[in-house]
Amino acid sequence: MARTGGRSLWLAVPIGMICLAVVGALGWLAAPQIPGVVGFIGDALRFGSAQNVQAEPTVPPAEVITAEDFSDIDCRALYADDLWAELVWSPDALLSQTGAAPVTAVEGLNDLLGPVVAVTCGWRSEYGTITTTLATVADDAVTVADAALRGQGFTCDTTETSLTCSRTASGEVEVHRIRDGVWVASRESAWHPEDYAARVADQVWG
Repeated sequence: MARTGGRSLWLAVPIGMICLAVVGALGWLAAPQIPGVVGFIGDALRFGSAQNVQAEPTVPPAEVITAEDFSDIDCRALYADDLWAELVWSPDALLSQTGAAPVTAVEGLNDLLGPVVAVTCGWRSEYGTITTTLATVADDAVTVADAALRGQGFTCDTTETSLTCSRTASGEVEVHRIRDGVWVASRESAWHPEDYAARVADQVWG
């Protein structure tokens, strides 16, 4: 191989060996620090991943809703994640949260039961409307509601402490559930998510 003119081989070889020795010495000095550096990088990556996970917005639904929890309740608490997502992502979905009395086709039912409303959630989309109310009622509400609803054509399943009544007519589905002094009333008009009332009940009573 031809050498480049003006370069001395006897000078280049020692200098190259000196450079290798310096690099080797630096590597020997740095070796004890390598585990610490690797650990630091690993901890930083793990911490960053944990921060990213914690930063994700979460709105945990209530596992069980009781009358004592009504002071700060909102519509989000009435829905499990899958049902909430189904409602929110429906075309042109709009939620209205109020303290209005339960929506029912049974005249005088609200007067009979005298509910103390915690929240009423009114949904509207291109499919139709859904209204659900969570309220507290008196201890005799099961007996009173059973007589009133059966007389209006509802099918009811009643025990001493709970009641479930439903009626479907002309595209309207109305369901009333009373248990442990809590009343959940739902009315669906044209818009009928699968097992809507049952899924809300599961969320409220667990």
